[in-house]
Order: sequence, then structure tokens, then C-alpha cells
Amino acid sequence: MVTKIQTNVINVFIADPLSEDGIFPLRQETDLNLNVVINTGLTPEQLIAKIEDVHVLLVRSQTKVTREIIAAAKNLKLIGRAGVGVDNIDLAAATEHGIIVVNAPDGNTNSAAEHTIAMMTSLARHIPQAYNALKNGVWDRKSYVGVELKNKTLGVVGFGRIGTEVAYRAKGQRMNVIAYDPFLTEERAQELGVTKGTVDEVVKAADFISVHTPLLPETRNLINKEKFAIMKEGVRIINCARGGIIDEDDLYDAIVEGKVAGAALDVFVEEPATNHKLLTLPQVIATPHLGASTIEAQESVAVDVSNDIIKFFKTGTVTNPVNMPSIPKELLAQVEPFFGLAEKLGSFLSQVTTEPIKEINVSYAGEVANYDVRPLTSNTLKGLLQKNHGDHVNDVNARYLSERIGIKINEHKTTTAKGFTNLITVEVKTENEVHTIAGTLLNGLGARIVKVENYVVDVVPQGHLLYIKNTDKPGAIGRVATKLAEKEINIATMQVGRDQVGGTAVMMLTIDNVVTQEDLSYVAQLENIDEVKAITL
Repeated sequence: MVTKIQTNVINVFIADPLSEDGIFPLRQETDLNLNVVINTGLTPEQLIAKIEDVHVLLVRSQTKVTREIIAAAKNLKLIGRAGVGVDNIDLAAATEHGIIVVNAPDGNTNSAAEHTIAMMTSLARHIPQAYNALKNGVWDRKSYVGVELKNKTLGVVGFGRIGTEVAYRAKGQRMNVIAYDPFLTEERAQELGVTKGTVDEVVKAADFISVHTPLLPETRNLINKEKFAIMKEGVRIINCARGGIIDEDDLYDAIVEGKVAGAALDVFVEEPATNHKLLTLPQVIATPHLGASTIEAQESVAVDVSNDIIKFFKTGTVTNPVNMPSIPKELLAQVEPFFGLAEKLGSFLSQVTTEPIKEINVSYAGEVANYDVRPLTSNTLKGLLQKNHGDHVNDVNARYLSERIGIKINEHKTTTAKGFTNLITVEVKTENEVHTIAGTLLNGLGARIVKVENYVVDVVPQGHLLYIKNTDKPGAIGRVATKLAEKEINIATMQVGRDQVGGTAVMMLTIDNVVTQEDLSYVAQLENIDEVKAITL
């Protein structure tokens, strides 16, 4: 909730070309005194010169809303992005200046899903290649014998809004669908009539593979030579999501070698991609990033943002916030010190949990239980989701995104903090796992993780950590330290905890280096070591 804006004239500045139908809600609004100005194609310097008295800045992807532009906008209350991605907006600067950023996450879903299906069909039937041959005077039917979609298996990697819509359409073509998403549960998969699988299971089973994940460090080059090696012979690849999810060099090699029968690409790592080597292959069809380029989508995203602008100035709330809105100063002063701790607790759990999360319980004990803790829960959820959903997850939309993917959220309060002035405990539940972490703020010392699972520890929640479960036997600590030294991994601090003598124990190590999967496997081979996980906070 943000404070309702009281002003006579609200200056709305549209800096990129938008559909006139899309901004019609602004034109017809009578309760607000909106002054809509359209001035496109400005340089950053020209925009800075015009933005001082602007209350709302509305853009698409062309205009880069930089920190300098935001600093010059002395009266700016809201930035609207008519589309999904906000890479062209400095969110940190907007938040620092108390400016709300909104986007239109659902406006192009249908357009992108339809384009994916169109590309898949065109790929299966060689439509672009046959058309080009015919235009060049060649009537050639034998060279362009295709395959049917019916009874083929479509693998969907990334099962969010667009991936789900693609699956609906594929099932209408009587395809079988197997899907991967870190938040896809078995119940949700059954409800949608798809098979749930890991990335490897999806790419092994599929005749067609379509990717729909955000581009994150975890998803960059997700589809690479190792994945191509386990695919079916003659598999076909579609990418209408983000360039970089598929390793383009490895895709090129897989097509040349005959492993991949063809690829349909709407996006590339570097755009425009007019001279890309993939475009030299006859098995590749491509479009210039047209996934959201329909009249309806461009109108829809503009309408969504226009309605959010009106809602903001009438009620002080928005439907699709991208960054954290202003909150009352007295509330901020109470809970702000806990923001970082809550986010780190969520992030830790996201890195130790291996299955889709079904439920999260956040418990507040001691002094913190006297506050409005909803912003803290949002920060916890943000930390939990960002690993797989990227930086677009924030304090405001984290709860919405969590509920949309089926996570049940529970908050608990108690004045008893069991020896601490304040204590935040977070528990996540999956189909087969339960993980718990607790943290506190110590006067003069800052945030601390004080409990992991059932083990008492004292760990600063920052940097690179190793979380090791082991059997409580003599020599375990020494063997771990020796193995890490062999890999030139320096230990900064170590905390150990156990449930009973000779039982299960944990080690929490702060280390100076990022560890590889190879390093983790190296340590995991040690006697009495049950589990080794790398955590970055």
C-alpha cells in the first residue's frame, strides 16, 4: 500500500511509440486531470531536459530509464513499462527515489505462446524453406517432407505462464507434454495433464523441445552439448524465450552432426543477429524477436499499464508492481533492519531444497512479533524465489508469485523467543523434504543464522558457505579441511553442531572461494560425509 497522490494536474509522458488504443484508458479518464504528452525518439539528454515536471513516465524497450534520468525527474511517482522485461529501467535508482515501477507481465503471454506453436509447426513442415524455394522458381515436394505433431512428445523447459500456454496448445495438437520447472509439483502437473520431469528427463523423452525459462546464471547455456548428447536422434529445438538459454555453438554443432534435425529461433544472445552462423544452416528457421509483436499484445500491455497508472493515482495501489513501493516511515523504521536477514534465510533454503516447495511457514518471535511482519515475509519469499525466477522477483510481487505457483504461505507470531530478543524461523516443505533455518539480529553484531535444521550454529549470513552433513565421528573436521586445502579453498570460519554424540552433525564453513560441482563431489567422497552443498548469500 502506498500513499494516495493528491495533485491537480498529473503529467504523463510517453517516451516510446504505443498503440493509441492502448492508451485509450488514459484519454477517457475523467476523474483525474491527466495531461498526456507523447514525445518519442529522444536522446537521454533531451529526456532529462523534459522530465522535471513529469509525474508518470511510460516506456517500452527503446528508452533507457537510467539513474541520471530518474535523478532529474523531481516529481516522478511512477514508471510504466508497456511489456514484461524491465532491463531498460534502473530499478535500484527508482526504488531509492521512492518511484513505483509497474509492468504488464500477462499482456504478451498469448502472443508468445502462439508464436512458439507457429515456429514449431513451421519447423516440422519446412514451411519457410519450401516457400523460399517456390519463390525462386523451384517446385520441389520431395525435399520438404515433414513430420506430424500428433503423438509426438513436446518437452517444455520452464513451465510458467507462457510454457503452460504452449502446453495447452500442444495438447490440442494431440501431442504428449513433459515439463520441467523448479516449482512444478506433481499435483499441478496432473491437473494440467502433463508429465513432470527433470531437465534431463525432459530432453531425453522429447521429440520437440521448447524453452521458456528466464535467463539467469542457472539457466544460461542450460541446453548445451551434454544435454544434446542425451537427446533423441532427430530432435527439434524451439527458442522463443531468451537468447542464451541454449548454447548457440553447441546447437550449431549438434545440427551439423545430424543429432538435431532442426531449430526454430526467435531470440539470440546478441541481437540483431543478421550474420549469425546458425542462419547459414538450412535446418534453421528464425524470426527477429517477434514473440510479443502482435497488434493485440502491444495494445494489451499498454492497456494494462494505463489502467495501473489510473489505479495508482486513485487508490495508491497498483496491480503489477516491479519494485518495492513506499511504506509508512514508522513501519519502515521498525522492520527495515530485518529485511536483509529475512531475504538471506529464504535464499539459504532455496539452495538446500531439491524439490518443488509446497508450503512455507515463517515464524516471528520476541520483539519482532509486535510489528507488521508482512514486508518481512515478502522479503523471505523474494530470497526463496530469486534463485529460479531472477531479479524480477521483489518485495512486492514475491507473495503473488509464490501463491501463483502453488506455495501455501503461513505466518506465525509469538512473544517467546527462546533466549533471543528476536527470532525469525523459516520452514519449507516439499513432497518429501522439510528444511528449517532461524536467524536473529544481535545488538552491535548484526544478522546471524543461529539454527539450521535442528542444529545450533552461529553464522554470518553472507558470502560463500559450505553446508555439510556428516556422521559425528572423530577426524571428520580434519578430513574436510584437508580436502579443501588440496583444492586451494580457504576456510574463513567454521561452525559445527550435532544432535547427539555419534549421531548426525553439521558443519557450516565460510570460505573465500566459489566452489565447483567437482569440488563438492571431491569432499562428498570422504568417509562419514552424507551431504555437501554450496550456499552463496
